Amino acid sequence: MNRQSWLQSLTLDGTPSIDECIEQLGETFPLLLQFKVTEQDPQWHGEGDVHIHTGMVLDELYQLLEGEACHIQGERRQALVLGTLLHDIAKPLTTRRKEVRGTERVIATRHEVMGRSYIAHRLLDLELSREVVDLVMGLVGEHQMPKLLVIKKMERGEYWKLARKAPMDLLYWLEVADMRGRICEDLNEQLDLLEQFRLFCEEYDVWESHKPLELLRRNIDPHLQGLPSRTKDMIFARTMRDFEEGDISTLEEGIARTYYLREGFSEVYVLYGPSGSGKSSWIKQFDPECSVISLDELREELNGGRADQSNIGQILNVARERLKVHLRAKRNVIWDATNLREDFRQRICRIAFDYHAFVTMVVFHKSEQQIFMDNKHRPHPVPEEVLRNQLDQLEWPVPEESHRYWVIDGNGELIKWSGDFQMGGCDGVR
Repeated sequence: MNRQSWLQSLTLDGTPSIDECIEQLGETFPLLLQFKVTEQDPQWHGEGDVHIHTGMVLDELYQLLEGEACHIQGERRQALVLGTLLHDIAKPLTTRRKEVRGTERVIATRHEVMGRSYIAHRLLDLELSREVVDLVMGLVGEHQMPKLLVIKKMERGEYWKLARKAPMDLLYWLEVADMRGRICEDLNEQLDLLEQFRLFCEEYDVWESHKPLELLRRNIDPHLQGLPSRTKDMIFARTMRDFEEGDISTLEEGIARTYYLREGFSEVYVLYGPSGSGKSSWIKQFDPECSVISLDELREELNGGRADQSNIGQILNVARERLKVHLRAKRNVIWDATNLREDFRQRICRIAFDYHAFVTMVVFHKSEQQIFMDNKHRPHPVPEEVLRNQLDQLEWPVPEESHRYWVIDGNGELIKWSGDFQMGGCDGVR
């Protein structure tokens, strides 16, 4: 069976073993080949290595799909199977031993976050719809959250935030399979945490859709009549963010906190994307009145060459000062850099937040193959080893990093958004 037919079988009744999955997808996700040599903590995973565990989780998932979760079909079934296969994909990168309370343990800190980053561009090389790619990334990147929200007694805003990144019901089923597919002493307690997660999701109306955002969009509309489109978007996004952060509990509070925005504000567009992902082409087609701060151009200005990485501290200081000049004048500005690291992005976003700007994260999402191909045709291509290093070390952006979140495909088209009032309800995963 070829790969496309195999992937299609997952939308129907396919139940491939872990070995069959690796045979089909090991070339796209080479870390699958390291599962057998990646250890796990014997107290939390008495079954053994990541290969054994993932195989057991898949088997448990197939049982659920034949019983309690038989309603999950089509592309959602396909996404759930792939998310289950890949949920621990970054453990080969993150697993290490650490002494915890006098006992040596095996840990894999942030493997879920690194896993999402690892699969983000690789998934697009497969014969999958964009919707499935979004679902799989959400499942892999957030699969630790269901139990964590309950353990930490998080408020409703955190559930709302999570529901914009991953489908809560599929997260639940993945984690039930994840728990049942291991050998540990506290299995019943772990499963009980998941049942509490489900109850909270139902209480907060985020179990199978994001009803609070639908309600917010409807209820805020009368308060925004007569305002410019950009102001409507900003007030909606700020109010949504304030609800998620627990800063407000009523719509009236949100309207009061954002009233000053009617006097005007800057818009800051923080771009994310490896070299060759289409950022420069998009900028040319975007608002011509928007100022651009380009780190490549600054390197050419200050160092004499775009590829010269020296004086990075000076370049960033100059760039940040120029950004502040635009913000003080309430001008719109694009921050043009690869921005592959979360901490780099957050430094820029924090400056913009401090000036009460409307911050949009613009995420360029191309397949690895297309990125390498398009890089060759750029006016200033980067060496392939540099591009490979970018793809291996990138940190995928998530919606809560900014007010608004746009995803741009390989054709330069806006295909997904979150935090927009004017464009309607694409908030959250599909």
